[in-house]
Amino acid sequence: MSSFQLNLNPLKEPLGFIKVLEWIASIFAFATCGGFKGKTEIQVSCTAGPENKTITAAFGYPFRLNEASFQAPQGGNVCGVDWKNYVLIGDYSSSAQFYVTFAVFVFLYCIAALLLYVGYTNLYRDSRKLTMTDFVITIVVTFLWLVSTSAWAKALTDIKAATGSSIVQELKTCNVQGVMCQFVSVTSMGSLNVSVIFGFLNMILWGGNAWFVYKETSFHSPSNTSTSQGGIPPPTGI
Repeated sequence: MSSFQLNLNPLKEPLGFIKVLEWIASIFAFATCGGFKGKTEIQVSCTAGPENKTITAAFGYPFRLNEASFQAPQGGNVCGVDWKNYVLIGDYSSSAQFYVTFAVFVFLYCIAALLLYVGYTNLYRDSRKLTMTDFVITIVVTFLWLVSTSAWAKALTDIKAATGSSIVQELKTCNVQGVMCQFVSVTSMGSLNVSVIFGFLNMILWGGNAWFVYKETSFHSPSNTSTSQGGIPPPTGI
């Protein structure tokens, strides 16, 4: 195995430059999703008294909403109801964790690939196994970006519905006589929208880079096409 020799020229080519973009895009993908924290608030008032308070349910990654209970001010009851016994609806952790975990693995693979490109350039281009492995992984990653992002986009739509104004109708205690509930607000999910955008952007980057990775494989090597392009084949021994 050849020794490490730093060569930044591959970064000036589409193969290396796009890999850098993939590395950066993967960071934004898992950071915008995995770092989210929010809350939804409803205002509760009692017909039997002047009590009028706001209760809050905090939620965040990995979005197990069925574990996010409502909290009243100072932890007390409101309208005679212990709100800690009531939670949001839905568990979207599988889609969220699949998306974030996959993005982290892509991040690590990009680092390894870049080290191979700039440190072992000759080894990479002279090895049929390395170039073919890189090409196969590129195709698989492109497909998994489509799957994981689509699943996460669907989950995000459901999360918005589960934490929005519809929770007033879903909470049974809000339909009890003497208790009136009104939806107040929910944390903006702009960063989660960005995570979906970066998911599809990653898919486009990996799909586009598949061509440049393919050009490094033995299927697209100049030695295989020299004759068809008018080149003179090497002489055979006598």
